Amino acid sequence: MKLWQKNTASLKEVEQFTVGRDREFDQQMARQDVLGNMAHAIMLEEIGLLTTDEKEQLLAELKQIYAVAANGELLIGEGIEDIHSQVEFLLTQALGDTGKKIHSARSRNDQVLVDLKLFLRDEIQALVEVVQPFFELLQAQSEKYKDHLLPGYTHLQLAMPSSFGLWFGAYAESMVDDLTTLQAAYEVVNKNPLGSAAGYGSSFPIKRQRTTELLGFAQLNHNVVYAQMGRGKAERIVAMALANLADTLAKLSMDACLYLNQNFGFISFPPELTTGSSIMPHKKNPDVFELIRSHGNRIKALPNEIMLMTTNLPSGYHRDLQLLKEHLFPAFSTLKDCFNMAGLMLSQIEIRPNLLHDEKYKYLFSVEEVNRLVLEGVPFRDAYRQVGLAIESGNYQYQTELRHTHEGSIGNLCTDQIKESMEAVLSRFNFSTVNAAVEQLLR
Repeated sequence: MKLWQKNTASLKEVEQFTVGRDREFDQQMARQDVLGNMAHAIMLEEIGLLTTDEKEQLLAELKQIYAVAANGELLIGEGIEDIHSQVEFLLTQALGDTGKKIHSARSRNDQVLVDLKLFLRDEIQALVEVVQPFFELLQAQSEKYKDHLLPGYTHLQLAMPSSFGLWFGAYAESMVDDLTTLQAAYEVVNKNPLGSAAGYGSSFPIKRQRTTELLGFAQLNHNVVYAQMGRGKAERIVAMALANLADTLAKLSMDACLYLNQNFGFISFPPELTTGSSIMPHKKNPDVFELIRSHGNRIKALPNEIMLMTTNLPSGYHRDLQLLKEHLFPAFSTLKDCFNMAGLMLSQIEIRPNLLHDEKYKYLFSVEEVNRLVLEGVPFRDAYRQVGLAIESGNYQYQTELRHTHEGSIGNLCTDQIKESMEAVLSRFNFSTVNAAVEQLLR
């Protein structure tokens, strides 16, 4: 069954090529397609294109289909092109001509668009619900290990003293910025394209604001041409937000791989969280972090993939856009898995104490010696030269006492302020409004 087919069927090879893997990814949008149909049916009754009885029949049947979809059991039948066709087929099978009326005043183009927006909206919420406890873990570990000093590096050379409190806290604050970009992506996604039809609107007196309210969208994609132009753009913006989160995880994973290395020896993990070698019995490999790093780097390529796949497309719909689902959809589950595994690892991390007592780290304190001289009245450039000459001559003396008290330093991690920043970002998602609208629609 194809919504667009009349009397002439496509060549089998053309059909197989154009459908591709679309059915596979469409099934992931089954719940969202049903919700879009429900809102559309309510609006059609309000403008007189459905009777009240027809609307009630459609809603009753759609609620049954939604329950099947929610259990992951709504499959696309053989010979049916996509999830939109499957739902309409089930409605027509159950309700006859009433089922056929559901597609009035819309195109498959805006039907796909609204499904995508609803799907991305749901996936962003699910991702935030995974990121939030990971952020809380980072903050807890930051406070727990705030007094455990750690070598800081620039150019992978010894630089200045750091701490595990700073290290964990840095990645916690990075998550704040990452979720800020994800929230911006959510705002782009949370706009209703339904009613744009094939990209040029409809001659029916549809009420687009009504379906916006029913589906819990914050507002409309007002211009119908732009609603279609937004496909590809919305996916790219979401992909960039995912890439930011993936980048933070990949960098953290690289740190963990280095710190576990015996030449560093800063951290360790219980043996059940690492893997061994087939010939080297001493090995404890950080395979989890290596895979997170690789998954993260692959997701970082996603915005560029989407950008290139949509390059030079003029306005209006193009079949190229169908392929974006194959690239974007799996990234959500991959990223959630990575957060869950990183959380498992970091919750079991073992920190080596007293790292900086080793004399090989003595030059980490050279800046502290310069600053001590400055506080005694020596001009900075002269103090810098004195300490430098002492290092070169082998007469360098140092103290390990640290006096870092400013905001965001070893002695003042600003954990509460970072938490407040995250809470402010989370509050802007306003998931409760969306969830309430969907619950109301399903009653």
